[in-house]
Amino acid sequence: MATVSQQAAAQPLTEEAPERIEQVLRLQRDYFAAGHTLPVSFRKAQLRKLQQVLKQNEQLLFDALYADFKKPALEAYGTEIGFIELELKLAIKNINDWTKRRRVPETLLNFPAKSYVYPQPYGVALIISPWNYPLNLLFTPLIGAMAAGNCAILKPSEIASHTAAAVAEIISRNFDERYIAVVQGGVQTSQTLLAQKFDYIFFTGSTQVGKTVMKAAAEHLTPVTLELGGKSPAIVANDADLELAARRICWGKFLNAGQTCVAPDYVLVHEDAKEELIQQMAKAIKDFYSDKPIQSPDFARIINTKHFNRLRTMLLPEHIRVGGHIDADNLYIAPTVLDNLTWEHPAMQEEIFGPILPVLSFSNTAEAIKMINRHEKPLALYLFTNNQECQEQILKQVAFGGGCINDTLSHLANPNLPFGGIGNSGQGSYHGFASFDVFSHQKSVLHRGTWLDLPVRYPPYGNKLGVLRKVFKWL
Repeated sequence: MATVSQQAAAQPLTEEAPERIEQVLRLQRDYFAAGHTLPVSFRKAQLRKLQQVLKQNEQLLFDALYADFKKPALEAYGTEIGFIELELKLAIKNINDWTKRRRVPETLLNFPAKSYVYPQPYGVALIISPWNYPLNLLFTPLIGAMAAGNCAILKPSEIASHTAAAVAEIISRNFDERYIAVVQGGVQTSQTLLAQKFDYIFFTGSTQVGKTVMKAAAEHLTPVTLELGGKSPAIVANDADLELAARRICWGKFLNAGQTCVAPDYVLVHEDAKEELIQQMAKAIKDFYSDKPIQSPDFARIINTKHFNRLRTMLLPEHIRVGGHIDADNLYIAPTVLDNLTWEHPAMQEEIFGPILPVLSFSNTAEAIKMINRHEKPLALYLFTNNQECQEQILKQVAFGGGCINDTLSHLANPNLPFGGIGNSGQGSYHGFASFDVFSHQKSVLHRGTWLDLPVRYPPYGNKLGVLRKVFKWL
């Protein structure tokens, strides 16, 4: 018997009626205005409810992710469900502290006074998530929105249709739509949503669509967080442990069949280590997925035919060193390593977002830095070296969202590290406290005492300027 999510995903894509979107938005505005989401006790109870609901529906979510990607259960848990559980635990544990007003130092100019910062929810947030991690990248920002006291309308990606249907089913069955609602549909629905006036917009997706979101938000002066992408390099110095580097790069690259915004998009390796690194990557791929990755239960598939066809244009035979096999009927592209290519190669013209890994070489650290800085700032950077001087040089001279030294992707596993891009790779950060912070307006309030009222600031000013200069100089 088909699940509700499978039945829903089997239907043709339908766009949400504008009237329905406007109705839900009005309901959420009224619900927020009535103060229902403000008590910390309410927020904590709702976070615990989400925690329980996800646990109860874990198998439904596993099945949906497998239907969309053939995503292995370990990857589904480790990069999606388990990650969300970690964020929920942190928010529930710390929400009492996060929501407290924060006192800041006062200046003697305001004596007698005390100054505080009050975290205040924005109101109704729109969260638009992508298809590649359709649970993690929807629920993680939602946790921040809930902890901060907002209502939220969720727009999951229609491309991961089974997971979108499962999410809609879970949310509608367990949460009041006046508080949290799911809106399904494609481009037309997204356009309708973006035409509305929200109090905050959180978007994860491509840089191109991010620009469209930002333009729409600008019409209403709505604050926005953009989590985008880009070509994230993995730099391998000649002193690196090449076997370890190869395993960690291949793990980060081929997880979810390379459909990860922070996956190593290309490798920059010292020319003296290049050949050995490629050999070690070939070995790592075989160790992970056997001689026939297409038969491995641990290797996912490309999300759809459109993305499969885009990726296959990057597989020029003369550059393939490892892999390169494809199966269109199964949306399969083997873990592939490319060599002897230039920056003009199709794989270097855009973010790959698939299991294809180009390898380029450099002769010294300065050259590697120059190569990276010629292009847009990446979302992530991974550096493999034990040389402290090299580490400091790259960290100081290359701008990127976040990353790792001697690993890939693992910085995302620490919710205490804010995650976000820079420039074309995004703006704003979230995860852990940063998720609460991004959905909170920091309201500044000065409490002024009434027992003293110095006359120096009041007209008539007369010769008070000299006194004021001395006060400022003394401060």
